[in-house]
Amino acid sequence: MRALAIDHSAPGGLAFAEVADPVPAPNQALVEVKAVSLNPGELLHLLPEGADGEVYGWDAAGVVVRAADDGSGPAVGTPVVTLRWTGAWARLRAVDTAWLGVAPDGADFGALATIPVAAGTALRVLRKMGSILGRRVLVTGATGAVGRYAVQLAHRAGAHVIAATRNVAANGPALKALGADEVVVTPAEIAGPVDAVLDHVGGETLVEAFAAMTGGGLLVSIGNTSATGEHFPFGALFADAATHDRRISSFIITGEGDLSADLGWLAHEVAAGRLDPGVGHRADWSRAPALVAAHAAGERLGKIVLDVS
Repeated sequence: MRALAIDHSAPGGLAFAEVADPVPAPNQALVEVKAVSLNPGELLHLLPEGADGEVYGWDAAGVVVRAADDGSGPAVGTPVVTLRWTGAWARLRAVDTAWLGVAPDGADFGALATIPVAAGTALRVLRKMGSILGRRVLVTGATGAVGRYAVQLAHRAGAHVIAATRNVAANGPALKALGADEVVVTPAEIAGPVDAVLDHVGGETLVEAFAAMTGGGLLVSIGNTSATGEHFPFGALFADAATHDRRISSFIITGEGDLSADLGWLAHEVAAGRLDPGVGHRADWSRAPALVAAHAAGERLGKIVLDVS
């Protein structure tokens, strides 16, 4: 089958290659990939560090062409969103049915491809916060793929959403349109305590977000786009009656269990227009090497979606 494989001698570190078709395990469906979305972690780490010939890719949407032999999962012909740490950048991928969600017929595969890592992470992290109805929820890195979905989902759950972004003037109107009640540059600007935080920035932002939390608050770290460490000044972790039992938790989507129902629900919400997938740049997958090279050069392309032709 045709795939985009790592080739460090090629532009963007990717080149088309013919590779063996995947052989599904009994609990896996074979999916014909129609669209993929690219994640920063793939571009920052997998491409530079991967071996030539490897086929990576986490997020893909497509159609089941062989149902799982164990009877789990959807039938042949079903449109699906899929998640796995490898194999998305290819015509076919084998996916555990626990990490595959059924999408509605006629849905846009490009929009669906943005869901697994970004929307799945946002949904599961917000659930870990418990009921957020009427609570103050801070989302850092709010213009990223996870952040955009988190702002929308937290707003729909009844939270007072505070979005943090480096450029309020440029990004504030769009974030408020997605459901943000406040837009700030740093957590230090927030007036009043917050009840929960989804943090994707790390570094000083995480330290300030923790300081902004009220007692019983939960900060969930999903990454560190700042590429800097966290230094808590002396006394930052001391508690009084107002800050008792603040917690920091780590999260990765593939540490979760069965995602099929959540991925399917998210697919229907995106297809119905109730969630904005935030596609920044869309092109045929033949453009992938050039787009990856442009991203590495610092061009702001937003969420990149590739249609697999």
